[in-house]
Amino acid sequence: MKLLAVETATEACSAALMIDGKITEQFSLAAKEHTKLILPMIDSLMSEASLTPVDLDGLAFGCGPGSFTGVRIATGIIQGIAFALDLPVVPVSNLAALAQDFFDHNDENLAFVAMDARMDEIYWGVYQRNADGYAELVGKEAVIPASEIEFPDVSGVGIGSGWKVYHQELLSRLSHRVIRYESDNLPRARAVARLGVEGFKQGLAVAVEQAMPVYLRDKVAKKESER
Repeated sequence: MKLLAVETATEACSAALMIDGKITEQFSLAAKEHTKLILPMIDSLMSEASLTPVDLDGLAFGCGPGSFTGVRIATGIIQGIAFALDLPVVPVSNLAALAQDFFDHNDENLAFVAMDARMDEIYWGVYQRNADGYAELVGKEAVIPASEIEFPDVSGVGIGSGWKVYHQELLSRLSHRVIRYESDNLPRARAVARLGVEGFKQGLAVAVEQAMPVYLRDKVAKKESER
């Protein structure tokens, strides 16, 4: 399978191409430069692989949560390609992508994922590694104050930008359940691609009309759209 994935929901901007299990990625930390970077990244990946858009079998994108503008950029790029080529799309949670990238490079099997959501809240999700090595949600994703998180009675690693800002509150809630935490992790297209291909296998691909962003905090989306 040949799948293109994009991720632009944070200060990181990335695109990845997965061809029959092999992933190549373009990645950059460049806040507010996503619109300038993402299309050249895609073009570079396709050129290096000697592919044209019509060679693609499917698409995946980080559908949120994250920056309203960033999530819209990824959504718009993927919708444009999907409309033009009539390609199916797998929307991938950015929290799941964070967990997947962590599992791909570490031995632990459970991640307490927290992304800074501003407004004294975090985007929160608990993910475990399933038998096939993929990030699987435990419970529900939420946007919530760090002091009010819900979690299973298991041990794991804290990951994501929320741990940089709210580590005291999170550690207080999770107590001895946290083995350690890493606060510099960001969603990456390589993980979106991995979960995207698995999503196709699981029948989770949708038509472009259904490839929509997920904000978790509806009031933020409404405020931004009204400006």
